[in-house]
Amino acid sequence: MPIMIPYDRKAAVRYAHRWAYSRNPNFYDYEELGGDCTNFASQCLYAGTGVMNFTPTYGWYYLDANNKSPAWTGVPYFYNFITRAEETPGPFGLETTLDNLEPGDFVQLRFNGEVFGHTPIIVAMGEPPTLENTLIAAHSYDADWRPLSTYFFQEIRFLHILGAYLPEDAGAQRFPTPRDL
Repeated sequence: MPIMIPYDRKAAVRYAHRWAYSRNPNFYDYEELGGDCTNFASQCLYAGTGVMNFTPTYGWYYLDANNKSPAWTGVPYFYNFITRAEETPGPFGLETTLDNLEPGDFVQLRFNGEVFGHTPIIVAMGEPPTLENTLIAAHSYDADWRPLSTYFFQEIRFLHILGAYLPEDAGAQRFPTPRDL
């Protein structure tokens, strides 16, 4: 059974604020190739876990612009990786309701068509949480502290991050995070 580590939500939110209106030079900017939102969401999530999954095709990793998993940059693939049932390395979570979210969790929006197309990170929430007081940061229409209610969407889903599994051979090894790069 793999070792589970907690998700550092504060680190993910700090990263989101730091890079919401700019780009970390350690990561390619996919804005001109379909959008940078899930790449940014993955960077934030990595800042809070420091663990990637290097499984070809079905993992969640970024090495360079041309060597990354579909889940690193693709909205539906990100969802599939986070909500997977297997206890494989990397962050994991579940789809839930707005009431069960915290800063550092993620929202996915479907604007038109049949697929979800945007992945912002939640940076703040009011009590009780509403779409008006749930604030996000995102790339592709760069935003920080943006109320979720300002989006026009057909469908919304919420991802609550529970933690991350370490690779079996990781032991107590510390993984570098984007804030270290």
